[in-house]
Amino acid sequence: MRKKLILGILLTAPIFLYSCGKTKRTADTDPEKQEKQQLRVPEFNADSAYAFTDAQCAFGPRVPNTEAHRKCGAYIAEKFREFGTTVTDQRADLMAYNGTILKARNIIAATNPEATQRILLCAHWDSRPWCDNDPDSNNWKKPVMGANDGASGVAVMLEIARQIQQQPIDIGIDFICFDAEDYGTPQWETENSLEDNSHTWCLGSQYWASMPHQDNYRATFGILLDMVGGRGCTFSQESYSQAYAPNIVARVWDTAARIGYGQFFPKRNSGYITDDHVPVNQIARIPCIDIVPYFTDGPSSFGPTWHTVNDTMENIDKNVLKAVGQTVMQVIYEEAQPQ
Repeated sequence: MRKKLILGILLTAPIFLYSCGKTKRTADTDPEKQEKQQLRVPEFNADSAYAFTDAQCAFGPRVPNTEAHRKCGAYIAEKFREFGTTVTDQRADLMAYNGTILKARNIIAATNPEATQRILLCAHWDSRPWCDNDPDSNNWKKPVMGANDGASGVAVMLEIARQIQQQPIDIGIDFICFDAEDYGTPQWETENSLEDNSHTWCLGSQYWASMPHQDNYRATFGILLDMVGGRGCTFSQESYSQAYAPNIVARVWDTAARIGYGQFFPKRNSGYITDDHVPVNQIARIPCIDIVPYFTDGPSSFGPTWHTVNDTMENIDKNVLKAVGQTVMQVIYEEAQPQ
C-alpha cells in the first residue's frame, strides 16, 4: 500500500455516494418477542487473533514469488476451510512497478455462499519486499515481516470466521485476502519525483475489482482491515471512506463508541489514503470503508513500525485486535438481525 496521505482522487472515476442504511424498526412491547429479538454477539477472542497473526509471521515475510508466501497462502486457505467457509482461489500474473511478474493469489472465503445479502470483509496478506521507511538506510532492502501490516487484518478475519462457524448468521460474509498490495514503488525510486505511482499499489484488489470471483458480484457494503493490531493504533475516519460510504463510517464509529471502544475510533479525519478499498469503491462500485491507523505524531502517520524492520509480533497489541474485531463483529451481527 502506498500508505501516504494524498490530496486528490486516486482514479479518474467520479465519486458515487451510496446509502446502505437500515429501515428503522418499530419497538415491539411483547416481552417474549423482545427476548427472541435480543441480539447475541459472540465474544471476539483476541488471544486467538494474536495466534493467527503469529502463525502467519512464522512463515517469514510473505513477499510474492517466495516460498514463505506460497506456504502462508496455503495456511490461510486451509484455516478458512476449517472454519466452514467455501474457499475460492483467484490467481493472476500481475506486473509490478519494475516489470517483475508477481504470481498473485487472492483468497476468497465465503460463508453462506447461497445468501443474496452479503457483506465484504477484506485485508491484504502479502508483505512489503522492502523496509523503505526504516530510519536506518541499511535496512531499506530488507523485507518487512508484516505482523501488523498484513497479518493482523487476516487474523481478525480468521477469528470472525471462527466465531461465525460457532454462532451462525443467515447473511453471507465474503472474506477476501488481497495479494500484491504492498509491492508499490519504493521510496528511493520516487524521492525526487512528483510522478503519481498510486497505480503500482493494491494490485490484487485492482484485479479483483475488475474481474470479481463471481459474475455480477454484489455486497451491501465492505470493510477493509489494514494494520489493525499495532501497539498504540487508533483509527480515524479516512476520506475516501467518508466520500463513498459515509453511513458505514458513521455506523462503525458509532458502534465502537456504544460498545466501549470509542477511544480506539476517534471521530476525526485522516485524509485520503491509497488502499485496497479504493478500487473496491471506484471499480467494483461497492461502498467500502478503510479501518486503518492514523498517528498524529512520530515519523509516519501510520505508526513507528510502518515499513520498517520493527513490524514484528513484539509490537502487536491484543487490546487493539480486540477493539477492531469486536466492533466489526457487532456491525455484522446487527446487520444480520431480522427486521
